[in-house]
Amino acid sequence: MLLIRYPEIQSWAGLLKRPVMQAGDMDMVVGSILQAVQTSRDSALFEYTEKFDKVRLKDLRVSAKEFREADNKVEPGLKEAMATAYRQIETFHRSQLFKTEKIVTSPGVTCWQKAVPIQKVGLYIPGGTAPLFSTVLMLAIPARLAGCEEIILCTPPGNDGKINPAVLYAAGITGVTAVFKIGGAQAIAAMAYGTESVPPVYKIFGPGNQYVTTAKQLVSRHNVAIDMPAGPSELAVVADDTAHAAFVASDLLSQAEHGTDSQVILFTTSERMAGAVQREVGRQLERIPRKKIASASLENSRIFLLKDMDAVIGMVNEYAPEHLIIAAGEAESLAERIINAGSVFIGSYTPESAGDYASGTNHTLPTNGYAKAYNGVNMDDFVKKITFQQITREGLEKLGPTIMKMAVAEELQAHSNAISIRLKKKYD
Repeated sequence: MLLIRYPEIQSWAGLLKRPVMQAGDMDMVVGSILQAVQTSRDSALFEYTEKFDKVRLKDLRVSAKEFREADNKVEPGLKEAMATAYRQIETFHRSQLFKTEKIVTSPGVTCWQKAVPIQKVGLYIPGGTAPLFSTVLMLAIPARLAGCEEIILCTPPGNDGKINPAVLYAAGITGVTAVFKIGGAQAIAAMAYGTESVPPVYKIFGPGNQYVTTAKQLVSRHNVAIDMPAGPSELAVVADDTAHAAFVASDLLSQAEHGTDSQVILFTTSERMAGAVQREVGRQLERIPRKKIASASLENSRIFLLKDMDAVIGMVNEYAPEHLIIAAGEAESLAERIINAGSVFIGSYTPESAGDYASGTNHTLPTNGYAKAYNGVNMDDFVKKITFQQITREGLEKLGPTIMKMAVAEELQAHSNAISIRLKKKYD
């Protein structure tokens, strides 16, 4: 990891750039895939699966037999671990369920909101080099809690034309209604437009590579809502001399192993800690199976040595990381100063891995600086809130003059007339 000492504030934006492709090129490539799926439907999906996943499929939808086979292949210990994670995630998300409350804004005027489930949602689960069954839990559990009627899932098949058993098992226990063997931008297109096999949905959830992220952004312009532009994974760690270098290095590598386009950053006020972490990263890197992937990710990564914690917090908020670990003295008070981050992990014994799997918070988070404006997935994402209002005759008599005055001032006379015609009417 490249060590950068005491960068000037005006250089921060340039130094914190993510490893991304040019948007124009990406839009063109992904746009052609979306158009092909919209036009040729299932035929295009079969062709892209053969081209990108190197497998020729007969059916896109996972069969009941494949679900049964998956259940038999997942070992009991993993099933038990998933059950624990399920309980943790459900407990945290259940606490977010919206409660309707009627508000009297003035005598005779009552307003309220009602949370209504989004009927049809689509979940994208990346395949690539790791079977992310944990993401199934993170997305399907809140979808089921919200009451979504149709929950479909797309994920790329392996070379054998099968879906990873753990992914299918997770889909089964969380109430996913259908699973399809489709990956990449073509999966997003299928869920957005619908095909002979894949029903269209109203909102698409899930992380993915730059192609998936671009596809989500493009379809959201016309056809379907999305959770957020979630792309390649990233992690920032804030550490001082009180941190454990081995812990910090393990956290950095835990994100670096996600993919070659991932990025990890260490912000520190200690030159000694910076050097210790560099050495630990080198040692631990040799022991992980995904060394090649992590090594490529580390080429995109940085260590920033800064003069004090004020500079650290400032640079972190400029970066707006997907995940942020604070392994420093007074970590809780430092966490209060964070305004741009997807999820924050406080203290040396709160590894980011806990949030990825089983602490209870959702791991589907904004990346690429979108944490400045987006939050991670929560229960609100699976519902739409409809507002209601009910006004009595007496209430309208009191509020009506205000409405009419404002309508006339905006030169919208018909708006005013809709009030005056009611006020002129005799009591029923």
